Formats: sequence, structure tokens, C-alpha cells
Amino acid sequence: MLSLERRATDSRTMQWASPLLALVLTVITALGLFMALGKDPVEGLKFFFLIPLSDAHGWAELGLKMAPLLLCAAGLTICYRAKLWNIGAEGHFLMGALWASVVALQLSEHSGFWVLPAVLLGGALAGALWAWIAAVLKTHFHCNEILTTIMLNYIALNLLLYSVHGPLKDPMGFGFPQSEMFAAAALLPKLIPDTRLHIGLLFALLAAVVVGVLFTRTFIGFQLKVLGQDNRAAAFAGFGARRLTWLAFLLAGAMAGLAGASEVSGPIGQLVPQVSPGYGYTAIIVVFLGRMQALGIVLASALLALTFMGGEMLQIAMNLPRAITGLFQGLLLFYLLTCDAFIHYRLRLRSPAPNKAQVA
Repeated sequence: MLSLERRATDSRTMQWASPLLALVLTVITALGLFMALGKDPVEGLKFFFLIPLSDAHGWAELGLKMAPLLLCAAGLTICYRAKLWNIGAEGHFLMGALWASVVALQLSEHSGFWVLPAVLLGGALAGALWAWIAAVLKTHFHCNEILTTIMLNYIALNLLLYSVHGPLKDPMGFGFPQSEMFAAAALLPKLIPDTRLHIGLLFALLAAVVVGVLFTRTFIGFQLKVLGQDNRAAAFAGFGARRLTWLAFLLAGAMAGLAGASEVSGPIGQLVPQVSPGYGYTAIIVVFLGRMQALGIVLASALLALTFMGGEMLQIAMNLPRAITGLFQGLLLFYLLTCDAFIHYRLRLRSPAPNKAQVA
């Protein structure tokens, strides 16, 4: 019979093979799913993984969807390396989008070079302050950050919905829940002409570099890692757990808030209820798939960005529901967590114990 046996030391091979194995298992499951739905599985995988990247425009769209995922994931990486389980990137993102929109609309009459930095700064500060609420609840009231950040996501969503149906609603928008279009001074410049890709991708790549440098070259990064590995050792060494918790949450919130600000001032150009298709939640998968490493989250964010594009393509080409994107992402996370168990455990074949009656 098969049983799980604890390894003497964690397997480094499985540490890096687990994401690849999870992806392979997701693809195999997808083949069966397409067959069960009466669709050609080869065509389905082609539309999901290959067709979206068949031209330069598709690669630009990949970068566009990759940018918010990478920004959110970079911030979450800081928290998770410190064992602070922040599930609130979606809320940080939405608050960043909301308050960046408020700033952009308030400055619609201005055209100075400072307008865009003010819009982005407003979004980053809003995300940081929203994360600060969860940090205060944890450090001062010992509230579980998983629960508080999840609940704050829903509060942020409802604040955004109230705004686009109320004070920020475009009076000339024919009743649609959306804000006015932003002035040109509040829009991000294009990174590649004739595409929607903007310089927000550079912000995201810079954030990944910052995270890499933080944990490999700075004392603050070392303190965060020690806090994550053993908070008692961190306390013995004099590392302030409260200060480090605040720092991790504020950085995570600021990065996700900047992602939200970049989204409304980039491809959308206004605030709409559907500003996020779930970037904050998907970023959690990016962090674990990327092994909480800078290069890893860059590659993982590109893969998860492709799932958004592939899901849209399957809706158009094969008449599949929008939920197909979430299904693929959920399968990937499920298999990743399953495969990660074998970092710490191995399968062992054991012979059944002899029956005492038979022995007698």
C-alpha cells in the first residue's frame, strides 16, 4: 500500500519541478475537459495557448495583462516571504484605481507634466492606506490577516461600485456606471505605438527587480526573511515584528494600488466596475507558481496573463463560458499545491502487516 513519508530534508528538485508538473497536469486535465464538452481538445489548447501570441499585437496584449499581475505579485511576495498571508491585493488594486480616478477627474482641467505622477501617486497611496488597515488590525488587535484582507476586498469593491453609480458617474454617460474619460495629461504613454501596451509594464518589471534586490542585498530583506522563518528568532535578534509587518503591508498595498492606477490611466482611461477581472486574486497564484522569487514571478505572471487572453479567445472561437479562465487558474493552483506536498513528503510502498490470525 502507498503512504506518505516525511523527507529528512526538503527536495530541491521538487521545489522547482513542482510548477512544471502542475502545468503539465493542468494541460492534461484541460484535454479531458474539452473532450467532455464535445470540443476538439487540440483546437482548444491551440486557441488557449498559441493563437493569442500569433502576432506582435498579441505579445503586446500579453505585456498589458502581465503588468498588473506582476505589480500585485511583487507586493504579495514581500508579505509571503515574511509569512504574512495578505489576500487583499484585489482590494488594494481597486482602491488604487478608485482614488487615482478621483485625482484624475479633479485635475481634468490641468495639463501639466505633474498630473500623471499625481494620479499614480494617489493610487499607490490609496492602496498602501487600505493595506495599512489590515496591518493595524493584526499588530494591535491580533486579527487574522487572511480574514481581514478578504473582507476588505469586498468593502473596496462596494466602495468602487457606489462611486461609479454615484458621485463619479458620468452625467453624459447614458446611464452607464462609469466615470468621465480622463484628460490626456492623466493617461500613461504607450510603450509600443499602435498597441495598448503602456509604460505600466516597466513599473511592474522595476517592482520585480526591487523585490529581488530587497531580499538578496538589503538588511531589511534579511529581517523579513527571518521573521518569516522564525518570529521568535526575529524577536530575540531585536527585529521589530510590528515595524516589519507594517512595512510589508504598506509596500504590498502601494504596488497593488499603483497597478490599479495604471489600469485606469492606461488601457481603460476611465473608472468602470469591471476594472479588474481578478488580478489581485490571480496574483496569489503567480507568487506561489514563481516560488516567491523575482524571476519566477515574472515568468509566472506572463503565464497567468496568457490564461486571461486564452480564456477570451475560447469564448469567441469555441463559444465557451467566461468561467473557463477561472477554471484553468483554479486547476493550476490545485495541482501546484498538490505537487508542493512532495517537496516535504515522498510516496513509499509498504507491504501490508501480516494478519495475526493467519500467522497463528
